[in-house]
Amino acid sequence: MKRPDDDSAGNTIPILMYHSVSDTAAASIRGLSVRPKAFAEQVAYLANNGFTGLTFGELCRLRRSGEPLPQRPVVLTFDDGYADLVEEALPVLTSHGFPATVFITTGWLDDAGQRAAGTPPDRMLTWRQLAVLEQAGVEIGAHSHSHPQLDQIPVKQLRAELADPKSLLEDRLGHTVATLAYPYGYSSRRVREMSLELGYRNGAGVANGIASPGSDPFRVPRLTVRLSTPINRFAETVNQQRIGVNYAPTRALTAGYAVVRRSRSALRAMRDSTHRS
Repeated sequence: MKRPDDDSAGNTIPILMYHSVSDTAAASIRGLSVRPKAFAEQVAYLANNGFTGLTFGELCRLRRSGEPLPQRPVVLTFDDGYADLVEEALPVLTSHGFPATVFITTGWLDDAGQRAAGTPPDRMLTWRQLAVLEQAGVEIGAHSHSHPQLDQIPVKQLRAELADPKSLLEDRLGHTVATLAYPYGYSSRRVREMSLELGYRNGAGVANGIASPGSDPFRVPRLTVRLSTPINRFAETVNQQRIGVNYAPTRALTAGYAVVRRSRSALRAMRDSTHRS
């Protein structure tokens, strides 16, 4: 397979978005899951083809500082915080020496207790497992508290959904948490501005595109890896080939739904303005 030239590889980077790594993922997330055998094949491909793993936070720091990226960089991210990240994905990552980033929905943690919120779609990580992941080189970021569409909720709720996971994670992990991924990849100017105000330094969306030096630090694009992703398409993705063709259907759906969401937001703002009058 043809590789991108060195200049391209040094300036643009594929950021992969995973969810569950399981043969038995819940029906609601099965399409976004990856089987353990497929995941092992994908990470082996990266290792055997000279890719260098970074965490999402490391990439963002390098972008801010202007330092050069390593040879053939790639970022592996995991959304929500499924228990199989420790059981299935971590041994594979560790065996190949690859770091990763997991974005945690704190209200979904298995032992969230009185702070539980929302409806977890499957078995989720525990606080203790987050510590295990950190020790193994996995970065922990925030992914809201209850997994709402952040661009569709009132300001007060939005602030809580952004602030609560940050404070909970920082209290339990003992250090600053500055990376965020928006549930469903949805954000708006208001969401991004509030994220910056609350102390986040970067935000990951989806967009199914390649991250470049010019990417908005609060709209960093990622590429979805799913159950239906064969190894040849995975190879094209990480080699930054046929991105537009392979992700065209998903991009079209996303663009269409974005129009719907903006219309809903506008209607909600009009109603709120009327009620205040």
